[in-house]
Amino acid sequence: MDIGNINVKARLILYHKGQILLLKQTKPNGGNYTLVGGNVELRESARQSVIRESFEEAGILLKPEDLHLVHVLHKIKKQQQRIVMYFKAYYWEGDLKAKETHKFKEAEWFYLDKLPNNLTQTVRHVLDEYREGNFYSEVLTK
Repeated sequence: MDIGNINVKARLILYHKGQILLLKQTKPNGGNYTLVGGNVELRESARQSVIRESFEEAGILLKPEDLHLVHVLHKIKKQQQRIVMYFKAYYWEGDLKAKETHKFKEAEWFYLDKLPNNLTQTVRHVLDEYREGNFYSEVLTK
């Protein structure tokens, strides 16, 4: 959802056996690892967005009561501001796989202390802040 020059996003930190889910982008989309999630659409809550994006991108079904807000990122750019809400979950249903094959190559599990080198810079920042117990962080970009 865009409100003027403010963009609102929601992302998922999904745990399974001590690992978190990451999607690997296709080369044209950067080729890096990222979290499931995307833009919060008009008339949609952040939780609804995570539920929708999780099914669209990874084929999994989540329940609103299983999603817990764990971090908020305020990303300040030159022409735009972005608010990203990160929800943690442990439970899901469905057949996990990268579904949007034009955007993502695969879905993989990683331990927080063994994240891939080619993790997006923003996701690395947020996971570091989250691991330190910080509920809110800011990033200023050019």
